Amino acid sequence: MIETRLLQYFLAIAEEQSITRAAEYLHVTQPTLSKQMMDLEHTLGKQLFIRGKKKVTLTEDGAYLRSRAQEIMSLMEKTESAFRENEQTISGDIHIGCGEYRSSYRIMQLVREIQLEYPEIRFHFFSSNADAILERLDKGLLDMGFLLEPERKPHYEYQKLPFYETWGILARKDSPLSGRETVSFKELAGLPLIMPSQSSNSSRIAALFADELLSPHIVSTYNLIFNAGLMVEAGIGYALCIDELIDTAGNHPLTFIPLAPKLCSHVILFTKKYQVFSKAARLFLDCLKERIAV
Repeated sequence: MIETRLLQYFLAIAEEQSITRAAEYLHVTQPTLSKQMMDLEHTLGKQLFIRGKKKVTLTEDGAYLRSRAQEIMSLMEKTESAFRENEQTISGDIHIGCGEYRSSYRIMQLVREIQLEYPEIRFHFFSSNADAILERLDKGLLDMGFLLEPERKPHYEYQKLPFYETWGILARKDSPLSGRETVSFKELAGLPLIMPSQSSNSSRIAALFADELLSPHIVSTYNLIFNAGLMVEAGIGYALCIDELIDTAGNHPLTFIPLAPKLCSHVILFTKKYQVFSKAARLFLDCLKERIAV
């Protein structure tokens, strides 16, 4: 079994890219740290570092261990925080995964309300696509996640929130579609499309094209909207996305055009089945149901 102390040492070297600097940071001697890492490599049966004259770099196995070690240390910190919660006042850390949605603003308002009532609660948000958020939920690194339907997994509890997002396309204002009030799937079929990479949304959109007996011309994918906007601005294609994530008012070079017929996705709260929540996380969920959820 690998001691967590060795994982901390390993992560320090990976961060500093130097055993000498890591030893100074950790307040241990350089020979001691070198021996600890050689013992770790021997235990795992893998070379973790490429030891150069000026810096230390990770091997492929080392990069894999760094990813896993970061997850382990994060989970330990989260667990310790739950046990440190004060019995008299509710405190601690809440870890939330959330996609890029305009309706997330209401969740942030609730966070602010709770912080005013319980100033010792700390919120940690992880923003990414559905696939990455579900992976962290599976590993216990998040308490809950807010995702768009129709994502469904058998080992999760779901609660639909009274928010929904409208789908459409981002287009350049000098494109032939600019000025349109809506755009149909048939009109999009022959255009270069930039699609969301998360499996649930891309599958749903592909199914809607298939319902019209159409095949989309996909030239690129994205997981967060900022780069999708840059791709559209550069003329790579039209990005299928939800509304209000990019402010296209005024002199902005892009415009948002809703799909017709209208396509919407509700925001859904995801939690693992049979999960035991900390007092802080339970308080947040109770407030969510009381103040927001239908």
